[in-house]
Amino acid sequence: MGWITALERGRERLGWNKVYRSLSYLRSALWVVPIIAVVLGLLCIRLLMVVDGWIDYDLTGFGVEGARSLYQTIITLTLSFVVFTFGSLLVAIQIASGQLTPRIIATTLLRDKVIKYTVGLNVFTMLFAVSALNRTGEEVQQLVALVAGLLGISCVASFLFLIDYAARLLRPVRMVALVCEAGIEVIRKVYPEAATERDETPAAATGIGPPARTVAHEGTSQVVLAVEVESLVEEARRLDGIIEFVPQVGDFVATDEPLFHLHGGAARADDGMLRAAVAFGSERTMEQDPTFAFRILVDIALKALSPAINDPTTAVLAMDQIHRLLRVVGRQQLHSDAIRDAAGSVRVVLRTPNWNDFVDIAFNEIRACGAGSIQIPRRQRAMLENLIATLPAYRHPALREQRDLLDRTLPDFYKLPEDLALARIPDTQGLGGASSARRSAGG
Repeated sequence: MGWITALERGRERLGWNKVYRSLSYLRSALWVVPIIAVVLGLLCIRLLMVVDGWIDYDLTGFGVEGARSLYQTIITLTLSFVVFTFGSLLVAIQIASGQLTPRIIATTLLRDKVIKYTVGLNVFTMLFAVSALNRTGEEVQQLVALVAGLLGISCVASFLFLIDYAARLLRPVRMVALVCEAGIEVIRKVYPEAATERDETPAAATGIGPPARTVAHEGTSQVVLAVEVESLVEEARRLDGIIEFVPQVGDFVATDEPLFHLHGGAARADDGMLRAAVAFGSERTMEQDPTFAFRILVDIALKALSPAINDPTTAVLAMDQIHRLLRVVGRQQLHSDAIRDAAGSVRVVLRTPNWNDFVDIAFNEIRACGAGSIQIPRRQRAMLENLIATLPAYRHPALREQRDLLDRTLPDFYKLPEDLALARIPDTQGLGGASSARRSAGG
């Protein structure tokens, strides 16, 4: 879109972090598309009226009163559609945040293009009809009336489609799938290379020594959304030093907490330039945070497992998508904390999640909260065995550790030998697939 291009061009003047935050906000803002639709509607009506003067055909057969009735009907319909859509969206947000997790509101619901463009179409049509009604005098602009009629039909069709789409969107299986797709996109963006060898040793473990200077965070205490690595690498290369970013993307940083440790020549770096390379916000986003999709899916599973909801099947649906994410992460080369310049020298230390971090967030909390529901340990075991069978060997230790933890946890919840044996059978359905097959084979 044009506004995105304009913001990108103003990057040097505004600063990278301000542009990033603006773009991130606009992607989840519901008002942007309707405002653009208002402008386009006003321009389009003027253009069609000019073109209409060149047309001598009776395209619609409407008289003046018929055209006015058409425009008034379209205005009433589209206004009702817009009010109903926003009212339904508020209800959907309440249901989704209560039954799933509030973290899907900004990451999924508010960024849904179907909702935005449906509202935009209705606003465009309403403004078009209002302008056409105001300009209808003793003669009917036939082309304008024809376009208005087609837009009205399109709005009715889009409204009916939106009702069906929203009903499908709010199903847990659809929501967790959307979160997973967004997570896969981020993982492949942060870790673009396929796994070829064991991940490198983190740079922090190599011992870069104490910092020559520390830059603290100024301003409001917020969450780290993203870091512009390229400018930091270039600055560290120019000054022949190392810039260490202390927090990790997704961390909450309070005022006056360390933001950068500067080593060697990088101690001469400008504080303003360094702070401008970090984007902060009030809540985590997915753009550079590969564990946030895991966090959302785990939260959905935990809420489903809570005594108030007690819906382990929804937890299994979330675990299906966690399984997908782990397979993708396990097949990517998880780079070290050290970021090098073109000459191969370490210039920036930026901590990113390692394989153990992904495995821990995927299994620990769900196992602790859901081991007593027989679907959960069966689904976790099926996930672990599949990942061990399909991922490179150097990914296996963390997975085997989780399998061992699962084995040691289950006896506390299942006192009967038959129940314990059933809970230890891997089943991708949670309960309903493997156990039936096993019993049929045995009996």
